[in-house]
Amino acid sequence: MSAFAAPCHPRPLPSWLVPMLVVLSLAPGGTHALAAESAAQTSERDIATLVTDTDHYRPGTKLHVGLRLRLKPGWHTYWINPGDAGEAPTLSVQASGGASGASGTIAWPAPERLRDGPLMSYGYTGDVLLPAELQPSGTGDAPMVLKATAEWLVCAAVCVPEQGQFTLTLPAGDPAPSAEAPLFARAAQARPMESPFAATIAPDGTLSLTGAGLTPAAVREAWFMPLTTGAIDQDADQPMKIADGTLTLALKPGDAFHAAPTLDGVLVLKDPAGETRALSIAARPGPAMAAPAAPAGAPAMALPVPEGAAGGLRMLLLAFAGGLILNLMPCVFPVLMMKAMALTRLAGAHTMARLAGAGAYAAGVVGAFMVLGGIMLTLRAAGAVAGWGFQFQSAAFVAAVCWLLFAVALNLLGVFGMGNGIAALGGAGVTRGGYLGDAMTGVLAVLVATPCTAPFMGAAIAGALTAPAWVAMAVFIAMGAGLAAPYLVLAGVPALARYLPRPGAWMDILRQGLAFPILATCVWLMWVLALQAGATAIAVLGAGLVLVGLAAWLTGLAQGMAMRDGPARQIRLCRALALVALAVAMAMLPGLRAGRAGADAGLVASGPAGTEAFSPTRLAALRAQGRPVFVDMTAAWCISCLVNERVALSSAPVQAAFRDRHVVYMKGDWTNRDATISAFLEAHGRAGVPFYVYYAPGDAQGHVLPQILTSGLVLDALKG
Repeated sequence: MSAFAAPCHPRPLPSWLVPMLVVLSLAPGGTHALAAESAAQTSERDIATLVTDTDHYRPGTKLHVGLRLRLKPGWHTYWINPGDAGEAPTLSVQASGGASGASGTIAWPAPERLRDGPLMSYGYTGDVLLPAELQPSGTGDAPMVLKATAEWLVCAAVCVPEQGQFTLTLPAGDPAPSAEAPLFARAAQARPMESPFAATIAPDGTLSLTGAGLTPAAVREAWFMPLTTGAIDQDADQPMKIADGTLTLALKPGDAFHAAPTLDGVLVLKDPAGETRALSIAARPGPAMAAPAAPAGAPAMALPVPEGAAGGLRMLLLAFAGGLILNLMPCVFPVLMMKAMALTRLAGAHTMARLAGAGAYAAGVVGAFMVLGGIMLTLRAAGAVAGWGFQFQSAAFVAAVCWLLFAVALNLLGVFGMGNGIAALGGAGVTRGGYLGDAMTGVLAVLVATPCTAPFMGAAIAGALTAPAWVAMAVFIAMGAGLAAPYLVLAGVPALARYLPRPGAWMDILRQGLAFPILATCVWLMWVLALQAGATAIAVLGAGLVLVGLAAWLTGLAQGMAMRDGPARQIRLCRALALVALAVAMAMLPGLRAGRAGADAGLVASGPAGTEAFSPTRLAALRAQGRPVFVDMTAAWCISCLVNERVALSSAPVQAAFRDRHVVYMKGDWTNRDATISAFLEAHGRAGVPFYVYYAPGDAQGHVLPQILTSGLVLDALKG
């Protein structure tokens, strides 16, 4: 008879056998998978437990643990990047008892896209497992106790933060799959796999994947979810194109688009049958695929990548104009005055002699611009975020420039002479031996000029950094030519030279008087350093000033003895001690490190009452609420920024308008390196500060203000 010919009616078990089978089923080595789940924490929204994929543990053998959330219909929780709203869950697991170990890194399954009106979130619904890996260590055979702490946010019409503490005990023994093992298998299958395709991201937000299998017959739809909040406008459409083995998605860059060297995230591909697969990608920077598109809340770039000769010429003219206007900036003026004094001494000299000295000065200016530009391009090619004035974000550089200017001031006061060396600033003539001094004066002018961004320089530099390297270098050369142009014209036009005042004793008095603006610049740099690195750095700076002063005094002694034909041994001793003093000062520079003093307690705290520190997340939230926001990107080393704040932004009419219109004043302090602020500047087509943008309620683009402000300009922007 067939085994399936008649139904089977099992006989009831004897009552004495039931307890025995229960005990056997719970004993180690039983044939059935044992439950490995903690006691549940239950709410009206979900049921939360801690689970493992095995029913036993063995030291040295990997163990998978996880937070299991059984969400009620209509409720969801979030991914590592929650999107426009929400918060990512956290899980911390500690093992003790027969074994030890810890885990807290969640292996995130690919999330769902959860759209809620104008917001896009990434998260999970239904029965969710957030797994992590644990490696028990130890040699004991005692049970292992897992204790976990978790926090998560569940949302529907409202959002409720939840937290729980869970305990689960596993006996020692040969691991076998638990009843929850299928949950871990499903979560592993949902994890994004490494992409087999080459991925690049263009400055305009075009994401490109190239490789075999990317055809319209294989991919019907695709979407990208970034790991970083704010990297893209998550609610914006992502138009897809596929051609010749290349898939492109047109992403809309967000405020944090440039915050990292690669754009990391999950790309989901859906085939015509509706099946999806998630790929983990890290898109590297690539060439632009189309004209740059402005990110959410950003205006169009002030200077796009040049197209053709007209675009390149416009960029060069802007750069030249910016360099020209730098001559009027307060940080450059003392250096130019000293060069003008030198030219005055040469009023009767031959034109070629004046041009030779002016040419050496111009070479120093242009060469310094080229070096700074080359460093910026190199840093960006390596994935770093560097903007104009980046060198002043180094505390060591600020201290070194302060010491250099202090030495220049002592030279002007007559403590020692520089001869034809680093800076024959205001020297007696332009000789063949003095050309190096002229060139180094040009370098000094550029070093102190970079904090004073001229009105056209921000757009020109931003455009240069998105253009090919040779175009970028041409822009930096044009800026140097603009800075050097007035001195070249003054030296090369004899008619102008005749109007120069005659040399006399007044020049010595003026020469000494120019030392005091230089000393004032040293005080300003001291304040910048205090914001960057705190009080300890000021002590180091002060010690360096003493050593520089000592070196200058010893040099002056040696020069005086040499003029009187003093003992050669004493002259050499003074010069050697001066070099030792300078070496000790230089040895202190590597210990100076910029901190976050400026962002936390410096420029932001110095603003009007109610000033907020810049945050892309806070900015997005305020704009979503319809609040007007004025963003001020500044730095302690930016003279133009400080003048604008004192003259325009802190004026009574502007402050009254801010209060009456309930404008939120956000201040971004770029005194120290800050990738978030750098990314915001780049997204708006700028490479330096000052930068001002006003977001009126409902204004998706924002209104960018000029780099040189007046109260009237700000008030006009507020009126719309």
